[in-house]
Amino acid sequence: MSPFLDSLETRSPQTREQALMAALREQIAHAQQSTGAYASILNDVQPNQVQSRADLARLPVTRKYELLERQQAARSFTGAARDPFGGFAALVRGKGMGRVFSSPGPIYEPEGRRADYWRAARALYAAGFREGDLVHNAFSYHMTPGAFILESGAMAIGCTVFPAGVGQTEQQLQAIADLQPNAYVGTPSFLRILVEKAAEAGQTLSITKAMVSGEACPPSLTAWFAEKGIAAYQCFATADLGLIAYETEARQGLVVDEGVIVEVVRPGTGDPVADGEVGELVVTTLNPDYPLIRFGTGDMTAVLAGACPTGRTNQRIKGWMGRADQTTKIKGMFVHPGQIAEVLKRHPEANKARLVVSGEMANDHMTFKVEATTSSDALIKALGESLREVTKLRGDVEVVAVGSLPNDGKVIEDARSYK
Repeated sequence: MSPFLDSLETRSPQTREQALMAALREQIAHAQQSTGAYASILNDVQPNQVQSRADLARLPVTRKYELLERQQAARSFTGAARDPFGGFAALVRGKGMGRVFSSPGPIYEPEGRRADYWRAARALYAAGFREGDLVHNAFSYHMTPGAFILESGAMAIGCTVFPAGVGQTEQQLQAIADLQPNAYVGTPSFLRILVEKAAEAGQTLSITKAMVSGEACPPSLTAWFAEKGIAAYQCFATADLGLIAYETEARQGLVVDEGVIVEVVRPGTGDPVADGEVGELVVTTLNPDYPLIRFGTGDMTAVLAGACPTGRTNQRIKGWMGRADQTTKIKGMFVHPGQIAEVLKRHPEANKARLVVSGEMANDHMTFKVEATTSSDALIKALGESLREVTKLRGDVEVVAVGSLPNDGKVIEDARSYK
């Protein structure tokens, strides 16, 4: 039996890139014609001119808060203009739309009627899920799509699913004892609770494989599951995009799904960073029903060099590495990563920057640390003036050596004491 769901996973990088760019052009044209949001956002874009990732990087990034703002505005309209999806959905109720979900905000997401709509089967297959498995699904079935994302993928493989949902630990353990599922999907923290509670009750769990998501699962916890006889793998998925990337038996980062285009950009901008540098994950989905193009997830990650040792040839990322929204209130004013990016754009001799906020509550102090190959009084003065003009706040400027700032994606570091 093949270890791969299909031949897409082992395509040559060149073949994949050509296919992705062709699909991207079709998606842009489709989004412009079928959604009000992208008719506006991409109104001056010619799809046939987007031939490469460099061309893609020139398109605007739409971040989650902007999607929420558009949804909130459209929900205030009446009649035909009222649209709970803010003009981003190409689906119409009753015509291809199967479910509607609600995520915190609230942000509403449509679901189409295709099998494996969220493309989760690829992640589950890589984790060893196969036809005939009984899957204990402990994601929430209430309002949000989490449970349905994994359920649809499991069913596409041929698994049978028990919709356990969240909570009610004792009832879930009883169901596990009765049904003997061999697989689990849900958060890693709840799986640990089930394992520990079962041990306390003298119950041996039948679960031997797991796909966990929704929160971090560090290597130490993965090793703990392995000691208990459970091979646990992670996937990275969101309610807006579905599957983004998934772990393989190589345990070296997460392989990007075949149905998305992934970029990592400097927080607050749409500018891609070099492989290995931490930045914000920006995703373009090729889903025609909900065509999100350069969607800023707000999650931090980095691209890993090279291909997966399993033979999968797609791009890899390190996984979740924090949040990109570093907006910080300083002396009563909000400063956000986009402002730091604006300061840098004014000074091409500057390579990278980090605003460090220190001091105690009500006594904030800003230090603007900038990487540059050379330093001068003139550069320090110019940087200080730009910082003041953009943020309306004064701060010290410190020029540091190129490569000396931490590679953690932070543009604004809040180092204040709140004692």
